[in-house]
Amino acid sequence: MSAKLSLVCLWAVGICVAWSAQAQEKPSDFSTQLPLSLSGEGPWYRLDMPLAVQLSARQTDLGDVRVFNTAGEAQAYSLVRAQAQNPDNPVVHDVKWFPLYDSAEARESVPSVRVQSNANGTLVEVQPSTHLEAGEEVLRGWLLDASAIKTPLQQLTLDWTSDRDGFQYFSIEASDDLQHWQSWGDGQVARLSYADERVEQHEVGLPGQRARYLRLLWKNPQSAPALTLAQLQSLSVGSVAQPLIWSQPVAGSNPKPGLYTWKLPMGLNVERVKIELSQANSLAPVTLSTRRESSQPWQPAGGGLLYRLTQNGQDVLQNELQLYGQVVRELKLTVDERGGGLGTQTPDLRFAVRSTQLVFLARGAGPYTLALGSATAGASQLPLSTLIPDYSATRMAELGQARVEDGGKVLQTGAVTQVDGGLDWKKIGLWAVLLLGVLGLAAMALSLLRKPSVKN
Repeated sequence: MSAKLSLVCLWAVGICVAWSAQAQEKPSDFSTQLPLSLSGEGPWYRLDMPLAVQLSARQTDLGDVRVFNTAGEAQAYSLVRAQAQNPDNPVVHDVKWFPLYDSAEARESVPSVRVQSNANGTLVEVQPSTHLEAGEEVLRGWLLDASAIKTPLQQLTLDWTSDRDGFQYFSIEASDDLQHWQSWGDGQVARLSYADERVEQHEVGLPGQRARYLRLLWKNPQSAPALTLAQLQSLSVGSVAQPLIWSQPVAGSNPKPGLYTWKLPMGLNVERVKIELSQANSLAPVTLSTRRESSQPWQPAGGGLLYRLTQNGQDVLQNELQLYGQVVRELKLTVDERGGGLGTQTPDLRFAVRSTQLVFLARGAGPYTLALGSATAGASQLPLSTLIPDYSATRMAELGQARVEDGGKVLQTGAVTQVDGGLDWKKIGLWAVLLLGVLGLAAMALSLLRKPSVKN
């Protein structure tokens, strides 16, 4: 009886294997197909996926992304994405800061200082490189010690004292050795009073990279404030700090005064948003809410102060709000119109997500094709450490490069695409064959079990 059962089981397995082979994915199962060009040394290649390409996927987690060779064979791959941070439990570090003084007559953009640090790189003392008499020194900026933070830096928070309210503007630079500095853009913080209320902006977004030291240089040293607090928020351990990529403008709606909404093309792990402020001298305290589906309630996601002001003949702009990478499909902005609002036109919105990298193992002959756009394809990616057995950050940087041809312009193919709600008779037939095989297996097994055994 065991021999017969074994034969039946082998037969059922054969049906399953046959069904799996017939139902194997093909490039034509995906609505978007893009040719890839390869450079560098393989067999592993790394592709930085343009945002326009990601938006052609049908699944939020990019589970419907595939790479095929010229024979239509799927390639083993892995997706490298930044992990979403928990806004209720951020990783916040208090850091030390040191003033950067220079003489009032100095015309150098960067003050010259002497720095003393211990063996771990922790700053002990920062002094001007030349002796300054009392009354000659001017506070140019601040040096922040982030040497104890081993994870990518995401946000800077400052508090300060000053004789007057207003905006504070400064440049942000990063270094690991205090000799070579990389620009991280500009920062703006503000403390204002209006309508018997205080409006304050303390947070500045950072690019999500590691650095041991930050240098803040004030645009107007004569009004540089005295810091009372400096904090850095970092990504959690194990997060991958990919660069931010920004979307094209998304049109919104204005259901009632002081309320604006936008709907994204799909659910995305949004890190930041920009509100396009078209009118000069706009000032608006705002709160931001998000949700994944229209049927869900709105969830608070933070807020801040948006402004576009003209000072000394130049526009000063703060139009970004930071999120934490949770999946978002809809956004709502509530504006305190006592500041004047955002004007009569509904502003466009741009959103930023972390860049996604796709790493694949090239097997078979090229050219290779990136395919996306299937609501039914199941996730099939491998862990990166499995795809590349000797994986390391150094190894990752040495991989060959893959690029989407035509500059990442997404073209919808003429391939056959399943229509939502339609019937796929081929798959129905295959499932029917599998179901009949399982029923046959069960019937034969039941028959064998009921048959009395023959005694010797």
